[in-house]
Amino acid sequence: MKPSPIKDEISFEDFEKLDIRVGTIVTVTEVEKSRKLMKLTVDFGDHTRSILSGIKQERSEPQEIEGKQALFILNLPPRNMAGELSEGMLFDIGYADGITPCLAGPEIPVPNGSRAG
Repeated sequence: MKPSPIKDEISFEDFEKLDIRVGTIVTVTEVEKSRKLMKLTVDFGDHTRSILSGIKQERSEPQEIEGKQALFILNLPPRNMAGELSEGMLFDIGYADGITPCLAGPEIPVPNGSRAG
């Protein structure tokens, strides 16, 4: 893999605007109207959210991530995709670079809803 160029600099204040939190992926289900998207039900401790992610073609067994903790961006506006509402974004590493995807998450279990940064 050849690393891609580093993106333009942003300010620390811009980075601090992102609400990045740990959540546990409770279920992974098919999105019927999509060839790419899977619907993740994610526990953030005080609430759950539905988050759509384009992992259907990235992983041979998308359900293998059920029960795992990962990082999510929570303060993006809700987005309607393939007839479903997505309430955040999953951090998934590797697919864009042509390597086997993996979740970005804590190295040890932490409480759901813990903030990154």
